[in-house]
Amino acid sequence: MAVEQPTAHVGGQPPVHAGEQSRIHNIGYRNYDGPRLGRAYARRSLYSQSLRGAYGLGRSVKSKVLPMLLFVVMCVPALIMVAVAVATKAKDLPVDYTRYAIIMQAVIGLYVASQAPQSVSRDLRFKTVPLYFSRPIETADYVRAKYAALASAMFILTAAPLLVLYVGALLAKLDFTDQTKGFAQGLVSVALLSLLFAGIGLVISAVTPRRGFGIAAVIAVLTISYGAVSTVQAIADAQNSTSAVPWLGLFSPVTLIDGVQTAFLGGSSSFPGAEGPSSGQGVVFLIVVLGLIAGCYGLLMRRYRKVGL
Repeated sequence: MAVEQPTAHVGGQPPVHAGEQSRIHNIGYRNYDGPRLGRAYARRSLYSQSLRGAYGLGRSVKSKVLPMLLFVVMCVPALIMVAVAVATKAKDLPVDYTRYAIIMQAVIGLYVASQAPQSVSRDLRFKTVPLYFSRPIETADYVRAKYAALASAMFILTAAPLLVLYVGALLAKLDFTDQTKGFAQGLVSVALLSLLFAGIGLVISAVTPRRGFGIAAVIAVLTISYGAVSTVQAIADAQNSTSAVPWLGLFSPVTLIDGVQTAFLGGSSSFPGAEGPSSGQGVVFLIVVLGLIAGCYGLLMRRYRKVGL
């Protein structure tokens, strides 16, 4: 409702009385009588929109180019391997399912570096996070939705080429049992990789509202750590310190996943000298991976509790 006040005495004219000038206008404000969908709906909506945004869906054409290009780059080598296996009537695939993501880790790292800042940096830069928390959604809802969306996007990126390899292997009439077992092991491996890489990418990106800084920092952490660990492992192997080679793999996200799948998922190690971790060492690798995933979630919760104040 809006009420107009009487006009003042102007130019020697007598004032207009309130009863003659005041008007009450109905400008249409009404109470909302529809359903209250609550936190669960808000969380699902945030998850679906973040997942779509990770591939540029619902955004400009420019935003779709890089994620779609990286998706194609991930799948093309698998298609080539399948074509070779079918044409040559090979008895096995050129690459194990668990090895594919390790070989393509540079592409995966670039995807994380490009999409993790896109997921959270804009909310920080434009200070929209407190607006999320002004609704029924809470800090945990926001963090879980963002984490799950990026991990799901990465799982799609890493599992799609494995599906191509699996379908191609069946078309090439390779052993069904062996291929199904290898495919399942590969899916477990890339699921762990997706959770770990998504957590690391989001934690780094949540530190700065500037997307460029986030991209550079994620690439540096994933790439430099892998290069440094691989170099030190090669030096240790050349110095006949083979017992130290598996333990050095604890200091890089890529080599952590490599160690877990070598110990438990039948993968072949990419460590120098092919000295992958034993089952006992693999338990340590798995604990570290799960600890890092939980730690990333905890750091994100602390960060957004402060931001939402």
